Amino acid sequence: MFGLFKKDKEVSFIAPMEGEVVDIVEVPDQVFSRKMVGDGIAIKPTTGVVVAPCNGKIVSLLPSNHAVGIIDDDGIEILIHVGIDTVELKGKGLKSFVNVGDVVKKGDLLIEADLKFIESAGKSTITPIIITNMGNVKEIVKIQGNVEVGKGEVMKILIKA
Repeated sequence: MFGLFKKDKEVSFIAPMEGEVVDIVEVPDQVFSRKMVGDGIAIKPTTGVVVAPCNGKIVSLLPSNHAVGIIDDDGIEILIHVGIDTVELKGKGLKSFVNVGDVVKKGDLLIEADLKFIESAGKSTITPIIITNMGNVKEIVKIQGNVEVGKGEVMKILIKA
C-alpha cells in the first residue's frame, strides 16, 4: 500500500570470464581498488572470452573495446573493464561482439581479449567487474575462488526496495 511491505530483491551475476576471482582491493589501479567508480570483484583471467554476466542492455562500449557497460533488467549498472591501462592499446588485442543499444542475455559473447598480447604490451589482464550505481544496492555478496566463464555466480546483489 505505502511500500511498507516491499521486499528487497536479490539478483546474481555469473562469471563473465574464466579465472580466479579476487577482491577488488587487489586491483593494481587505485580507481578500482579504492572503489572510486563502484564496488565489485576482479578476475585474473585464464582465457580472453568475456560474456554477459546478466540479462540487460549494452549502455557503453569504449572505442578501444577494453570496457563495456551493461544495465541489467533490474536497473543495476555493471562495468567490465578488461585489464588495467588497456585503453593505451587503442583496441589492439581486443575485439567487441556487441554495440551500444544491444540487448544481451547471460552468457552472450561481449569481447574477446588476446591475453598474451595484453601481457606482452606490459599491461595487467586483471579484469574489474564493478557495480557503478551503488546507491541502488543494499548489499553485495562476493564469491571468491576459481570460476568458469558463463557458469556459477560471482556476485549476489541485494537491491534496495
